[in-house]
Amino acid sequence: MESKDDDAGGLRCLVTGATGYIGGRLVPELLEAGHRVRCLARSPERLRDHPWAGEVEVVKGDVTDADSLDAAMRDIDVAYYLVHALASGPGFERTDRAAARTFGERAKAAGVRRIVYLGGLTPADVPERELSPHLRSRAEVGHLLLGSGVPTTVLRAAVIIGSGSASFEMLRYLTERLPVMVTPSWVSTRIQPIAVRDVLRYLVGSARMPAGVNRAFDIGGPDVMTYRDMMQKYARVAGLRHRLILPVPMLSPGLSSHWVGLVTPVPASIARPLAESLRYEVVCHEHDIAEYVPDGPGLPFSFDTALSLALQRVREARVTTRWSSASTPGIPSDPLPTDPDWAGGSLYTDVRELDVGASPEALWKVIEGIGGDHGWYSFPLAWAVRGWLDRLVGGVGLRRGRRDAEHLRVGDSLDFWRVEEIEPGRLLRLRAEMRLPGLAWLEMYAEEREGGGSHYRQRAVFHPFGLLGHAYWWSVSPFHAVVFGGMARNIAQAAGRGKAGGQ
Repeated sequence: MESKDDDAGGLRCLVTGATGYIGGRLVPELLEAGHRVRCLARSPERLRDHPWAGEVEVVKGDVTDADSLDAAMRDIDVAYYLVHALASGPGFERTDRAAARTFGERAKAAGVRRIVYLGGLTPADVPERELSPHLRSRAEVGHLLLGSGVPTTVLRAAVIIGSGSASFEMLRYLTERLPVMVTPSWVSTRIQPIAVRDVLRYLVGSARMPAGVNRAFDIGGPDVMTYRDMMQKYARVAGLRHRLILPVPMLSPGLSSHWVGLVTPVPASIARPLAESLRYEVVCHEHDIAEYVPDGPGLPFSFDTALSLALQRVREARVTTRWSSASTPGIPSDPLPTDPDWAGGSLYTDVRELDVGASPEALWKVIEGIGGDHGWYSFPLAWAVRGWLDRLVGGVGLRRGRRDAEHLRVGDSLDFWRVEEIEPGRLLRLRAEMRLPGLAWLEMYAEEREGGGSHYRQRAVFHPFGLLGHAYWWSVSPFHAVVFGGMARNIAQAAGRGKAGGQ
């Protein structure tokens, strides 16, 4: 980027967390507003396939790394802080604290004009030390950025409603799957939800706040309601019957997070902080943000409108980012070792190859459409059991589904896999995010066959961790002929039929 523009032109914005739910939606909004955007990402390749990738600058780095921040913040006007270390381990508060301090220090040294941070709305009558670790850490990050010496805008939101958000998915699945439900007592807590479109509008508008503004703002929609009200309203907007909801006081946040994890695609590691936050009444105590980012007619969106917009996006398969867009906490992200003499240890493989009568294009359509509602072209019970076992040990399970029914991009979550690499028409490489004593990948290739048709190649790779990892591979290897062999045959048959879909 060149020297900074004055306020009459587009600002130079740094977006951290661009691979996440909010960050991935903020970038195109900033571009639409005429700003220039630089993204800081630990894995830049995960931004490669976004529609706006060619319009932004991407810098490899991390908010905990001062050197990478120095490079990322050079000539930046506004720095968006949209990251957190939620559920990364027992020390996540310490990590968040260190990252916020480093970010503020480097922003000041670089001459950044403003920091914008999206935090959590906290109850006014509860001391911060008594809040859940999640809310306490979000509040502390806000305080640290406000004290950094760089004018800072802290936006504090409660439940964000938008297609693909964790809060929306939790609400959606609980309401759709349970016409009668026994629920935690937090369904009676008052909440002030906000549409994701309003969150993005406030984030973009905050870039041009006057230099003298250094404070937190509560942001919310016009409706204050209980979670029970939210479920009943969802049922009405979605055309479902009235739900019978029976609160049970003895369900702790830990137990209720596991309950949410069993019923919805949101794993317990993410459901727990959401459930803990819902224990408190989170209602806006001011709407001062409107002084700097005017609302306009019909804004902010009502809860019913936010629901309708989110459901429309889901039904039209136009969900641009999902809660699972960000890396799953605690899951290794090591790339697949490509050196055949890799010194990191053993690599177990299972390779299946078949000639297919269909064209490479037809075969690729089946490969790219795998997972989600289409299934895995293999023994359904085996995949279902593996998904349930993963959920029981705190993993993501098999129900995250897909962002898009037909197309994939690097970084997409795909049930309990994540897309690590995609070469359209040729290669799909998935990295496992289920709980395993090792690292695992699944590769699928579509290749043109001399003389017509195509060749399908499938490779499962496992890097074991210690003796347990080796024992795991050998204990499941007898089932590979059924699981992986059946998958290869069924994918080939589906390509021959010209149909993407099946178990």
